[in-house]
Amino acid sequence: MSPAMAVSDQSGGDDDTRGNQYQKGVKQLVESGLHTIPKKYILPASDRPVTNTEHPNVAKQNLELPIIDFSDLLGPSRPQALQSLANACERYGFFQLVNHGISDEIIKSMMDVSGRFFDLPFEERAKYMTTDMKAVVRYGTSFSQTKDTVFCWRDFLKLLCHPLPHFLPHWPSSPVDFRQVAATYAEETKNLFLRLMEAIIESLGITEANEAEGKDNIMKDLEDGSQMMVANFYPPCPEPDLTLGLPPHSDYGLLTLLLQDEVEGLQIQFQGKWFIVHPINNAFVVNVGDHLEIYSNGKYKSVLHRVVVNAVKSRTSVASLHSLPFNCTVRPSPKLINEANPKRYADTDFDTFLAYVSTTEPKRKDFLDSRKLTST
Repeated sequence: MSPAMAVSDQSGGDDDTRGNQYQKGVKQLVESGLHTIPKKYILPASDRPVTNTEHPNVAKQNLELPIIDFSDLLGPSRPQALQSLANACERYGFFQLVNHGISDEIIKSMMDVSGRFFDLPFEERAKYMTTDMKAVVRYGTSFSQTKDTVFCWRDFLKLLCHPLPHFLPHWPSSPVDFRQVAATYAEETKNLFLRLMEAIIESLGITEANEAEGKDNIMKDLEDGSQMMVANFYPPCPEPDLTLGLPPHSDYGLLTLLLQDEVEGLQIQFQGKWFIVHPINNAFVVNVGDHLEIYSNGKYKSVLHRVVVNAVKSRTSVASLHSLPFNCTVRPSPKLINEANPKRYADTDFDTFLAYVSTTEPKRKDFLDSRKLTST
């Protein structure tokens, strides 16, 4: 896969002497020794992160996300754990998952190899630069190099994961252990996602009996479901109050399992305020995606989240995004539709999503809003 051609500056007047060097990513910018950020990365004042706790959109206290102990879902405490899971998905759209069964060694290895990939020379990383959103491997910066009017302070590596034997030969061959480590991690997170979705479906009141009656067979589809992994790198930023690592957005799939290092950066919006998500060692931050909001007919909500950066430390995270197969249609579960709770979302598919995001700069929950049939 050849590197993508540099794209012309869309800002119409960035006088930064580095020109289009930002197309190579923020890591390259930082290594060039900059002390101020290029205009291309400076957000309008209304979109910048605010740290002053007197501001109405900034929380004055910490938000403790629900902690779900996965082992409780496997034993006699399952009914209570399902209720806790339902409350987390309905009230917060986020939770921290502990005792999930994926070994500390696998987690540590995935974080380590991701960091070593971003430490490769730019020429090696650039082999995977492309503007093709359907590419098996995609290395880039910001959200989209071709249409973001303001860039965000992030470099990323995206990998399609399923079916793994088909995609694995296309993954980076450097570092030498990258494919082996990432493949093991992909398999482990896929299995965890499937078990977690079984519990979430049960928490919605959809049982195996419903599936046997043909009312809902989503688990059968999920066995062959889509999976994409995204390794993110956020270098130190000399002016962190002027930019974001990622702007406010929701995830398009069913569930995202996020692994983050010890550096704080992820924030979620709760009751109109921004709260930091404090890292828990070897835990997954799990969030409801747009597809689960659609499938649950609005009972479980995808939640806006963003990433702030800092001037001192780099931050690395690995997100594993899961949903139905790309050729499947996502629709509200028939089990959750009745006279009192009418169908609230139009059926959608991955091509519709790609067509939307390929022509529109992603903002907040715009795509999901475009699928709503009702105002509630």
